[in-house]
Amino acid sequence: MHRNQINEGGAKRRLHLFGFYVVATYAVIHRVPKKTTIKANKILTKIKKSKTVTYKVGLLGLGTVGTGVAKIFQDPAGRHPLLPDIEIARVGVRSLAKQRDVAIASTIVTDNLAAIVSDPEIDIVVEVIGGIEPAKSLILKAIANGKHIVTANKAVIARHGNEIFTAAKQKGVYVMLEAAACGGIPVIQALKQSLGGNRISELTGIVNGTTNYILSRMYFEGADFDATLAEAQQLGYAEADPTADVDGYDAADKMAILASLAFGDRVKLEDIYREGIRSITSADIGYAKELGFTIKLLGIARRTDSKNDINLEIRVHPTLIPIQHPLANIHGVTNAVRIEGDPIGEVVFSGPGAGAGATASAVVADIINVVAALKSMPNQVNQLMGCSHEHYAKIAPIENTVTQFYARLLTHDKPGVIGDLGTAFGKHCVSLNAILQKNTSHDGLAEIVVVTQRVSEYNFQQAIATIRELNTLHSIPTVLRVL
Repeated sequence: MHRNQINEGGAKRRLHLFGFYVVATYAVIHRVPKKTTIKANKILTKIKKSKTVTYKVGLLGLGTVGTGVAKIFQDPAGRHPLLPDIEIARVGVRSLAKQRDVAIASTIVTDNLAAIVSDPEIDIVVEVIGGIEPAKSLILKAIANGKHIVTANKAVIARHGNEIFTAAKQKGVYVMLEAAACGGIPVIQALKQSLGGNRISELTGIVNGTTNYILSRMYFEGADFDATLAEAQQLGYAEADPTADVDGYDAADKMAILASLAFGDRVKLEDIYREGIRSITSADIGYAKELGFTIKLLGIARRTDSKNDINLEIRVHPTLIPIQHPLANIHGVTNAVRIEGDPIGEVVFSGPGAGAGATASAVVADIINVVAALKSMPNQVNQLMGCSHEHYAKIAPIENTVTQFYARLLTHDKPGVIGDLGTAFGKHCVSLNAILQKNTSHDGLAEIVVVTQRVSEYNFQQAIATIRELNTLHSIPTVLRVL
């Protein structure tokens, strides 16, 4: 039988022990003759209807997110009516000596995290310690012990989701991950349930708050990347090592999760094309403004019309977005996801993508959903909450992408430069939509910006390779795609 069936699990065992105690007490009080048969099942049924079962949570991690989760449970007034039925029974931390920003009874706090995932009294394990290990091993051990999982760990899901979801399916337990992508925005719930009647054709999102903050500041204040990154680090919006954010790894993790849910297939992280924002300068921001664009780090996932079994393209890179686009006005650390589907058309989700409040909100919502499912469907897995994906999507290589491009070039200020560029682009069937040449120069160099019409990535890169061979070219500081 599965872990969530009624004769298994901490909460259900406690219910049955209570039931048998009541049956015995009933027999004593009413002096039931020994030969009288008491139909215990009927009494237990009445008990189940009247007695509130407490579901016990093992919380792994008491950092920013874990503290936020604990505070919600300590202040249930005005929140979901199921919260009083849920108890944080054990808390696992790396250091018992560390001071915490929340009052937790020392009797339930331990640095033995493995003991929590093995505790038969725990119904739901909440993993908010982050990183790959020991998070992955703890999640798998908890699943093996029949625990339901709630996690905010995008990295472990994006890299090891196949193993985790396969194990969960075999044990009949839930793995909930609303907090793993876009923080407090309920986009995963929407993809699993609310948009279930739609055929999703495209999902585009600003899914990293750090890079959106940096690019927003550069847009509004004209600041350079390095200075803005340093400011973001001082404010706590960027890590001391910002690689995961500014090089697009964090966004790629989230797009692997979102694309899998949107299109119904598992996604290999290594198949996602990824670029970061380090190459973006204040000059690029200025040219984008002049051309009617803003620049955002976008995650893009869409169905393709390919006839060779390649059904998706998924990519993460800085992108010029027309200023009238719904994502163009998403600024600061805010996240947003735009989904296109049939028959709904376009729908946009926007909100805080990180932080204690946003992430804890998503974690607690997942816990409530698990408890509600256990109460209403104790003998089976709710198909709207499980993960049934078994096959991997075939992702198109970036060379197959067709889009517009922006390129900023530095050339020697000589006659014929524009003609040389035009010839090189034309040779590879690249048509230009706009071209800008400023009077300003850098050490005798002219700065030229071009925006192409829609063209295949392969043809454009061939043209760029030809241009790099021109004697009149000095360098190509920036190449970006256009939405």
